[in-house]
Amino acid sequence: MSQMRRSVPTVEVADVPEPLPHGLHVLDVREPVEWEHGHIEGAQHIPLRDLPARLAEVPDAQTLVVCRVGARSAQATALLQAQGRDAVNLGGGMVDWSAAGRSLVSETSSPPRVV
Repeated sequence: MSQMRRSVPTVEVADVPEPLPHGLHVLDVREPVEWEHGHIEGAQHIPLRDLPARLAEVPDAQTLVVCRVGARSAQATALLQAQGRDAVNLGGGMVDWSAAGRSLVSETSSPPRVV
């Protein structure tokens, strides 16, 4: 009884337009402490562990899913796609986002950073 695994659609930071396109929803699935230190402005924060119970909070729009390096966001992307959502994983996650010089905002008094 083998089940065929589909790979989730993934986009690299270099392929994400800047500024982000109107109507693109960004979902950050990292833990609260990671979010507080630095995230994409305007992103929605729902930790991966909470996503199944909070799916209704995610808008029915094209969604870019992010985490620190892309593993958790790949899981979240698969979950969203299984629900019929238009979702894509950010390969390299916030580490690559920050390394590319893309802007971050912080919920702390310190400069934003990826932790």
